[in-house]
Amino acid sequence: MMEIAAVGSEDFVLGFRLAGIRNIHATAPENLEATIREVMSNEKVGIVVVHADEIRSLSQGLRARMLDSIHPVFITIGGEEDELREKVKRAIGVDLYKSG
Repeated sequence: MMEIAAVGSEDFVLGFRLAGIRNIHATAPENLEATIREVMSNEKVGIVVVHADEIRSLSQGLRARMLDSIHPVFITIGGEEDELREKVKRAIGVDLYKSG
């Protein structure tokens, strides 16, 4: 059975902890990259939830690996509407926000 992991600041992961997610990685910004690499190497983890604003601080190489990763799948939460638009477009192949 695949696990869900939440990675980020203590404030971000608190809600996931309260929801019963056990694989929680509260980390300081300076340790975020190392923590994400550690979670990526855990074969039991199938989904990793990360705040969109925190991903911006990561190296370009790690961000690219996260976007391309199919195991685990990375889900970003938060951020701006444009990011949500891109996520929906990537997930279903259609730009639902496009008018006309």
